[in-house]
Amino acid sequence: MDRYNAAAGSAGPGNDEFSSPPGGLLDLLGVAAAVLDDKGRIVLWSPEAERLFGYGSTEALGRYAADLLIDPLHRPQVFDLFGRVLAGESWAGGFPIRCKDGTVRQTEFRNVPLQDGRHHTYALGIATDQTQLRELETGLALTSRLFHHAPFGLAVLDPRLRYLLVNPVLEKIYGRTAHEVMGRHVSEVIPAPDSAPVEAALHRVLTTGEPLLDRLTRGTTPADPDPRREHVWSTSYYRLQDQRGRTLGAAVTMTDDTERHRAASEASRVRGRLATLAAAGVRIGSTLDLERTAHELADIAVDGLADVAAVDVLDVVFTAADPALPDIGQGAAFRPLAVAARPPTEAARAADPVGEVAVYAADRLVTQCVTTGRPVLVPRLTAETLRRLGHQPDSDVLGRAGAHSYLAVPLSAHGCVLGALSLLRVHDPRPFDEDDRDFAVELADRAAICIDNARWYRHERDTALALQRSLLPRRAPDRAGLEIATRYRPADDTSEIGGDWYDVLPLANGGTALVIGDVMGSGVPAAAAMGQLRTATRTLSHVGLPPADVLCGLDRLAEDLESPFATCTYLTCRPASGTCEFASAGHLPPVVVRPDGTVELIDPTPGPPLGIGDSAFTTHRLALTAGSRLLLYTDGLVETRTDAIDDRLQLLLKLLAKAPQDLEDTCDLLLEQMRHPGSRDDVALLLACLTPEGGTPAVRPSRRA
Repeated sequence: MDRYNAAAGSAGPGNDEFSSPPGGLLDLLGVAAAVLDDKGRIVLWSPEAERLFGYGSTEALGRYAADLLIDPLHRPQVFDLFGRVLAGESWAGGFPIRCKDGTVRQTEFRNVPLQDGRHHTYALGIATDQTQLRELETGLALTSRLFHHAPFGLAVLDPRLRYLLVNPVLEKIYGRTAHEVMGRHVSEVIPAPDSAPVEAALHRVLTTGEPLLDRLTRGTTPADPDPRREHVWSTSYYRLQDQRGRTLGAAVTMTDDTERHRAASEASRVRGRLATLAAAGVRIGSTLDLERTAHELADIAVDGLADVAAVDVLDVVFTAADPALPDIGQGAAFRPLAVAARPPTEAARAADPVGEVAVYAADRLVTQCVTTGRPVLVPRLTAETLRRLGHQPDSDVLGRAGAHSYLAVPLSAHGCVLGALSLLRVHDPRPFDEDDRDFAVELADRAAICIDNARWYRHERDTALALQRSLLPRRAPDRAGLEIATRYRPADDTSEIGGDWYDVLPLANGGTALVIGDVMGSGVPAAAAMGQLRTATRTLSHVGLPPADVLCGLDRLAEDLESPFATCTYLTCRPASGTCEFASAGHLPPVVVRPDGTVELIDPTPGPPLGIGDSAFTTHRLALTAGSRLLLYTDGLVETRTDAIDDRLQLLLKLLAKAPQDLEDTCDLLLEQMRHPGSRDDVALLLACLTPEGGTPAVRPSRRA
């Protein structure tokens, strides 16, 4: 009895646990109640009945219900139903009721018999508007169907964040039945720390009333056959309120967006790789330098594809014009050209030193790649496959660093395998797959063309340089009255080798001819043309022709050369008299350094370049004293892409004014101070000094065509 009193007391007014404020479902329906005695007279009439039908209690009480509310056409049915209720049968259904305002309202009834203590029988009728009831029933049915059959997870929670409803989809996501979840707090269902952001979102929604839509959450679910596979859900939070604004709780919807997210990620990945390929087309092969091209490829490869990238080229590529693949089953000699790692990792230390020749055994994976000409994909590295990546110390380094996946693709161009691009994943947990392989093949194919171009240019450069050096004097000959120093420096750019030359020639009259020239163009054709011009110059010098006539002969020869245009200065010097004669075919002016330190450009108007044809040249005379220095040079010393030629010539004069006495040191100083790194042109220098062996009579300049 005490427990009953306690329960009854707890349900009293003002107790929130059992009482319910207005605005609930019954209030929404407006349920009316009326009681009829066994004669059919109204003995009880609720306020809701007055609102539903329009009759006040004073108008309804004591009246026969059939007379007040029923159309005469329907009274026989009403009397029959009334009799069945008085006989103890309950009845439910719809019936048209005549309201006070003359309208007819279709009403839904629930009629049950009642008895008092003296066994008198009454009929209780509970009624509501049928249209409103049907709308509510339809809404509830749709809500129930939506809740139970929705393709997304749905939960309803109370204001204290305890689960009230959980639909079947959410049961699968949680891996727990609704019975196990109902009544539990969010933190009891969702493990920490994942529950913290969910609770924060729900508290925010309950406080502000503003929904939070499409918030991405990640995690695993027992509903997936692979419990380790990560899913992505789009989660939305809503506050639930009744018609009067009272907060009932919150609703949560979860839509599995894993596939859409993966599709978007894949599309983003494809776009990124297309962008990488586009960038590769710009970045790789920016020069014709083989090592730089390899570094550009390695740098591109570690931008999202791999953590470590190495470019190894077959050593035969450097020595043969058409390298052949190593025999299958044999080892191969490689020359590592580039290694890149991003972010830095100890695994990069396992790569062989760049530039040194390394012989890889036949079972090495990279050897297998080049000998077969096909990619080698190892999604998961094992102890055995780690061993096949390098020697024992290197494989141990890779294992400690966490290298777990390997991919090698051949560098092939024009049907020739040049080497391989090797890739490792260390920090990236994903194994290489077929998509990565296809992308790496595309990247390697594009890069291989650039590497092959660089290889051919290097081959041509080496050939041109060898030809160039073979045609130049091995050392400046000793000439009476002259101290001579020479220099030749090839261009740093491999495509600009081959056109510059110098020569020192004995003359029949005891003098010496000093020659400097520059064939326009580059490569083997320019070197070959230079050789022919040098040979012709030697022949003409033996005839004893004046400088202008020598240039005329060279001009006629140049017309028939593959590289027809050239500049040249031909100068004869008789140290005993200090007399010099020279002619210029479009070449830069000589520089004279007098014994007193005065420096000047000997700058008469030059003739046209060789190869124009039918050109006239002028012989100029120059008087030099003992101790004077004479510098002949090609444009690679003074011309740049950014500086004015006059400024560069002034710099040359300043350097010569303070140059050391030793001619060899002076040549080194000029190359060091005047040549920029990455020069695109070769340079030849010829520096001569008159030794004290006689006087210098006055001479007059003469012109000779």
